[in-house]
Amino acid sequence: MNTNAIPTVRSSLEARLLSSLLRSLGNPSVSMELHDGEVVSTCEAKPLANIKFGSSGGLWKFLLDPPMQFGELYSAGELQVTGDLIGLLAEVFRVRKTNFAESTLVNAVARLMDLTQTNTLSRSRKNIHHHYDLGNEFYRLWLDSSMSYTCAYFESPSSTLEQAQLAKMRHVCRKLDLKSGESVVEAGCGWGSLALLMVKEYGVKVRAFNISKEQLAYARDAANRQGLSKQVEFVEDDYRNITGHYDAFVSVGMLEHVGFDNYSDLGRLVARTVQPKGRGLIHTIGRNSPQRISRWILKRIFPGAEIPSLQQMMNIFEPFDLSVLDVENLRLHYALTLEHWLAAFERSSELVLKQFDEYFRRMWRLYLAGSCAAFRAGEMQLFQVLFATAANNELSLTRARLYRT
Repeated sequence: MNTNAIPTVRSSLEARLLSSLLRSLGNPSVSMELHDGEVVSTCEAKPLANIKFGSSGGLWKFLLDPPMQFGELYSAGELQVTGDLIGLLAEVFRVRKTNFAESTLVNAVARLMDLTQTNTLSRSRKNIHHHYDLGNEFYRLWLDSSMSYTCAYFESPSSTLEQAQLAKMRHVCRKLDLKSGESVVEAGCGWGSLALLMVKEYGVKVRAFNISKEQLAYARDAANRQGLSKQVEFVEDDYRNITGHYDAFVSVGMLEHVGFDNYSDLGRLVARTVQPKGRGLIHTIGRNSPQRISRWILKRIFPGAEIPSLQQMMNIFEPFDLSVLDVENLRLHYALTLEHWLAAFERSSELVLKQFDEYFRRMWRLYLAGSCAAFRAGEMQLFQVLFATAANNELSLTRARLYRT
């Protein structure tokens, strides 16, 4: 943010409006170029990036609704960014919190979207299909070999993505203090990497629930190839239909799809299915305070997603006498994870284009870059919340087990 604005006179209404927008954002380090070549900037320092509008129509769309139209125009190629895209977005996220207020009309549209994004059983299936059933070949292009699509855990900044994803899974298992012969239920299992590791390395039995057909096909095939089909069951069903009793409950990267209105139902399910001396862990993207998720993300990437604050997460635990034992924030680990994903995505950029089209490629590039920027800027957090039943006294007295290797 640069408060030393340059007092220059703009030659067009569009330029004056852009200048006003930049000032409302706290004068971020960016220049904006109109379709006729006119440049607008309100900072003295060399800008991190330049945004160029391809047409007057695109510029006016952006001016009417910047948060939504930046993504729309970028994906369509009507808005070009040269320079540091992640750095630009991170700076905008930082200054937007205190300097930018959306219009009444934009807020009304956001509230209307809230009404259409509820996570009913049928809607949840459509939402998951929209994001996770794009095809395993697409995700294989830029995820690591374990097909882990959640925040990794970098025991060292020099760790490879594969090493960090393996470390994340073991970190989760150590927090749960898994013991051979125990039973685990996993809500939202992705491509099955955590379930398979729990079986192989900790000797537990796992039931893993998922409603993505593509992911389940991959997970079941992996279990068959590794000879683990008798120890792990991959169930094609909604987490709300989990039955049985288990020693541990785990959910990594699924809570974002549950919806705030369903948190009490999730808590009730956990209390019903976890043994009297059981425990559980929820790993989720979070926020410092309650906020709406980006409308562009909801429309194009993650329909139905809702990102909780810790206060909102307590609606899962408090009504059902579940004791929170440990909370860890892995925000910077997720920023590193996304840097790896984006680099791999760019290396496979031409293959992405062959599978889909240029709009899709630009849309996902922006999504990955914007997510990395959000974690860098503190816009997003990554919470791991460990909990247990109130009657469970068979708990470690220290956190030493978390760092055993």
